[in-house]
Amino acid sequence: MSRQRSMEKIQASEYVSIGELARLTGSRYSTLKFYAEEGMLPFEQAEENLTRRFPREESAERLGRILSLRREGKTIPQVKEILERDSGQAKEQ
Repeated sequence: MSRQRSMEKIQASEYVSIGELARLTGSRYSTLKFYAEEGMLPFEQAEENLTRRFPREESAERLGRILSLRREGKTIPQVKEILERDSGQAKEQ
């Protein structure tokens, strides 16, 4: 079993694991896994070991947006639509 990285190292890293993202944001592992599997949280996956790596800053910001929309009462399909629209607008700029 591998040893956990310190919070300082996590905060300084460009990429984090799903467990580290959970620690960093205070979110549940299962919630982050669901959002990743639904395509709502971006990640990279190395083919040889299948470990998902999440871009720390982008993922934390995206998660904040998701949680804000959920607090507003948006459903998962609505949140996905809004995120897709946001991504499309960001690419146009």
